[in-house]
Amino acid sequence: MARGDIIIMSQRELKRVPVIHSVLSKQLTQIDAANILGLSTRQVRRIIKNLKQKGDIALVHHSRGKPSNRALSQALKSKILYLCRTKYKGFNPTFAAEKLFEIDKLSLHPDTLRKYFIAEGIHYKKRKISKHRSWRPRKECFGQMIQLDGSHHDWFEGRAGKCVLMGYIDDATGRIFGHFYEYEGTMPAMDSFKRYITKYGIPQSIYLDKHSTYKSTKKLTLWDELNNQKAQSQFERALSELGVDVIHANSPQAKGRIERSFNTHQDRLVKELKLNNINTIKDANSFLHRYYIQKHNYKFTIKAKNKTNLHTQVPKHFDINRIFSIKNKATLRNDFTVQYKNRFYQVLEPIRAKELTLEERIDGKFYIYHKDTQLKYKLIDKKPQKPKQIFKPRTKHIPAKDHPYRVIYKKPDKKCA
Repeated sequence: MARGDIIIMSQRELKRVPVIHSVLSKQLTQIDAANILGLSTRQVRRIIKNLKQKGDIALVHHSRGKPSNRALSQALKSKILYLCRTKYKGFNPTFAAEKLFEIDKLSLHPDTLRKYFIAEGIHYKKRKISKHRSWRPRKECFGQMIQLDGSHHDWFEGRAGKCVLMGYIDDATGRIFGHFYEYEGTMPAMDSFKRYITKYGIPQSIYLDKHSTYKSTKKLTLWDELNNQKAQSQFERALSELGVDVIHANSPQAKGRIERSFNTHQDRLVKELKLNNINTIKDANSFLHRYYIQKHNYKFTIKAKNKTNLHTQVPKHFDINRIFSIKNKATLRNDFTVQYKNRFYQVLEPIRAKELTLEERIDGKFYIYHKDTQLKYKLIDKKPQKPKQIFKPRTKHIPAKDHPYRVIYKKPDKKCA
């Protein structure tokens, strides 16, 4: 701490001392001093007048050590800190400042709130410094490529079971889309993508990881290898029917845009769900589409380098429900029955075919097709079994003593041997 006879000045104020003293000793004129210090002559005269009355301390800014005119009152500061410790506990300063303004009508800069957090020892989640990786530029157009992944997280913080957010993000603009499901699988992927193209249209390409939902783990047969065919998952097959190019990432960092987006959602969205007392997947999806996605896109979406929208509308002749379904081939038996998932279905129409296509839709409905013709069927509760044949055990036949067998294969006499 400085003593009473020590004057603390900034570097800028120290530079003024020799120049002003040179004016007092008439070594410099006021005009020359003004040119050196970048001030007006009126300011130089005012400084000289104060210096004569108060000494060198007149060169120190008069507001130093005084509270700012824009500083918050102690009562308001205490109220803000109380809200951050209770209602907004765990919020980082940026998000807490947003919610304070949005809900409590208290305007505060995030940097100011961050200083309060540091001074009061309030802990919050900080962003981890990631390793250096080569940068990939964004795509130029909206809809040129989207990234898709599922985020497994405790979205309700123990108020309900864990669930999965199927999240989408456009590579060019950062525009997001998403929907909650109980698990990450083929049906959630198809349903979420169907919702996406219904709202925006069909994108040019999609960037995915190598989860078994998105990339088939089936080994290729010799016939597939000879015909240069690749094994496809059900989701890949649906995308290929829509004409979407599928790109598989070799690491999570390759699709870092969606991964970083999940980090944001696991912080902001979790707290939004808690503030709105949302505890079910149904209510969470309603809140997601009604409020959160729209607000997030308004705040964080950037302009694409090219204004062209490369999404294409779904053609009218496309049957989306047939495309987004699990399709499997099944052999039609001689009694016009097919088997699927340990269930038997009786085809009610006479048809000549070796194989039929079984389709399981997103809504749970089941259909049987021969090429593009839908067939009528009924579920067999229990397939009739053939009557079991009763086999009698064979009795041992002992040849008679005078049977030729005994003469031909007569055992040699032991005594003769």
